[in-house]
Amino acid sequence: MFKNRIAVLATMHRKEDAIAPILESDLGLKIQVPTDFDTDRFGTFTREIARSGDQLEAARKKALAALEIVGGDLAIASEGSFAPHPSFPMLPCDREIVLLIDTLNDLEIIGESISTETNFNHRTVSNYDQAYQFAMKVGFPDHKLVVIKQHEIVKGIGDFDQLKEAVSSGKVRVETDMRAMNNPTRMKVIAQATRDLVEKLRSCCPNCSTPGFTVADVRRGLPCGWCGSPTNLILASIDRCSKCGFEQEQVSDQKADPMYCPYCNP
Repeated sequence: MFKNRIAVLATMHRKEDAIAPILESDLGLKIQVPTDFDTDRFGTFTREIARSGDQLEAARKKALAALEIVGGDLAIASEGSFAPHPSFPMLPCDREIVLLIDTLNDLEIIGESISTETNFNHRTVSNYDQAYQFAMKVGFPDHKLVVIKQHEIVKGIGDFDQLKEAVSSGKVRVETDMRAMNNPTRMKVIAQATRDLVEKLRSCCPNCSTPGFTVADVRRGLPCGWCGSPTNLILASIDRCSKCGFEQEQVSDQKADPMYCPYCNP
C-alpha cells in the first residue's frame, strides 16, 4: 500500500532526520519535505503562538496544510507535548505522535511514544554563572537553549559566548530549546513514535486487511494472584479496525500482584 509512494513530511525543524530513514527503509516510502513550510503558525514551544487545537489536531492541520502546498495524497506530521507522566506525575515526560494521513485510502493512523527521557526544563537566572549551571544540567551545548527577556526571545543558543551575551541584561528566563533540530533527546523519542507508526501500519485488520489494526480500548479486572478478585489492572486489550469496525479481544493469562488487590492489600 505504501511502497514507492511519495509522502510529504510537514516539518521545518529537520524532523526528517528522525522520521525519513525509518519510513523509507521499513515501508518503502519516498519522503518529501516542502520548502519554506512554516509549522510555527500552528504553535510554538516558546508560546508566542498558542498551539492550534490539541496535539492531534495540530499534527493533522500540519499534514493537511502540507498536502495543500505540495499536492499528493499522503502526508506525515508530528507533534510533541511535555507534561507530567500520566502514570508517574512526579516525572516529566515527552509524548510524541507521528501522524500519517492517506487521503487515497481514507486512512489516519497515529504512532506514539511516551518517554521520561527528556531534558525539558527552565530556570530564572540573574547572572551567567546560574545560566551556566542550568546549561550543564540540560546537556548544553548539544541541546540548545532559549533565553526569554522582557521584550525579546533568543532561540537556538548553542555556544557559551552566545549564552553569556543573552543573559547579560539581568534577570531572564532560560529554557531548553525543544525544537527537534536543537534537541537530540527529543529526536530519539520522535524516532520511537515513528517505529510505533510502522508497527501499526504493518498490523492489518483480519476482516478487511486495512492497516492500523491496533489497540483501541482495554478491559480492566486482571485477577489477583492470591484471591482471584478483580483488580484495576488491564485484563484484556481490544484491537479495532478504524475502517470496518471489526474488533478482536486479547485476554491476558497473567495474574496481578497482590499488592494491587483491593482485598489482599486494602
